[in-house]
Parts: sequence; C-alpha cells; structure tokens
Amino acid sequence: MKHDGETPLTAPAAPSGAAVVFGDRLGLAERFVAILADTGVTHGLIGPREVPRLWERHVLNCAVIEDAFPENASLVDVGSGAGLPGVALAISRPDLRVHLVEPMLRRTTWLEGVVEELGLESVTVHRGRAEELAGSVSAPWVTARAVARLDKLARWCVPLLEDGGTLVAMKGRSAADELAEDAASLARLGLGVGVVTEHGGSVLEEPVLTVDLRLEARPSGRQRAGRSRRSARARRGTAAGSSGSAATGG
Repeated sequence: MKHDGETPLTAPAAPSGAAVVFGDRLGLAERFVAILADTGVTHGLIGPREVPRLWERHVLNCAVIEDAFPENASLVDVGSGAGLPGVALAISRPDLRVHLVEPMLRRTTWLEGVVEELGLESVTVHRGRAEELAGSVSAPWVTARAVARLDKLARWCVPLLEDGGTLVAMKGRSAADELAEDAASLARLGLGVGVVTEHGGSVLEEPVLTVDLRLEARPSGRQRAGRSRRSARARRGTAAGSSGSAATGG
C-alpha cells in the first residue's frame, strides 16, 4: 500500500512477546505493523508519535484479548478505525470470524485494502454506525477499543449482540470505576453483572483490561423507543451546534 511517494516511518521491531502471541503468523503481524507505520500514519489512523510503540500499545495490546473468545467464534469490532482490535485478533486467531464496523469511508476503504493485502479471508468490513447496522450485522461477541465511555459504548454495541452474547470492552485503568458508576445504565440495557478481566500479563509490562458483560435480557420496546428519541434529540443538538460553529467560523 503505497502513498504518493512519501517516505514511510520505520516500523519497530517485534518484541519477544509477539512471537508468543502470534506464533507462526508473526510475519503477518509484522506486515500489519509496517502498514500502520506507513499508510496508517498518512491516512490519519495512527499518530506519527505512536509508531515506536505500535506493538506494545496497539497491535500486541489488542491481540492479547484473544483469550476472551472461544474457538471459531464470530465477533464484531465496533469503531474499528485502524483495525484495532479486529485485524490484530484475526491475525492471532485465524479461526475467528471478524466483522469490522466503521462509519468513515476513508477508513473502511483503508481497512478493505489491509484485509486484502494480508489475505484475511475471515474478516469482513462494514461501513456504517453500529446503530445503523443493527439487524444486518450481529454476533455472539462484540468488542471495541477506546471508542466511548462504557455506558455509551454499550448502547451502541448491544443491538449487535445476539441473545446471550457478550460485550468485551477494552478499557484502561478506569475499567472498574466505569463499571461501578455505569452499573444502573448497563442493567437497563439488559446486561448482567460485569467482570473486569486481565489479559496479556505474561507478555506486556501492564496487562490489558476488558469489561465483560453478558446480554441477559433485551430492553422492552418502550425502553428502546425512549432511547431512540433521546438519541434523535442528541443528534439534532449536535447537528445544530455544528451548523452554528460552521456559520461563525465563516
């Protein structure tokens, strides 16, 4: 994937832990890191300052949550962006069927190129917001990384979960606090008591935390309608604010 003659930044060498996680697919993971350091940067998906820590902070950081999913699982990665965690998981676990959900055209075009270049036949790219794809894309497992606070993220992800499915939300050190603070909102969405799980402690200096939430019951029609009205009002408010900013910005 070339990019108008610009010189790509040098991709960092794989740390020792990468071989443990990726095994005989380490070469494929190295190609993904090289793409991220090249067109991932020029397309604005990865900041240039992130290149030296692409492994520990991004690719390896995402791949270690592979132990959250059973063999041959199907999962949706909401707000996939640079393919994190979805592409990293597809590389480390070729048995997984991965759906990448991303609303921005330039990002989905980039993701489609990456999937083709890496030969990831088990990965499908979907353009659209999660709430727009409800009913057409679903899986027993949904995951996301650094997309939104837990309660908001859950509102986007629950419609893509199959009955009894599990949301695996990648979170930082605030995982337990968010889970406690958003417990009531999560319960209203039909999610059970969440569990904070550590991943990758043997290969990373700091383990990755996920909040795992099982969908136990879907909200009633009245609850869904109320949320839809609130979401519509929020979107109208955002649009009005954007129009005002554009007008004053001249």
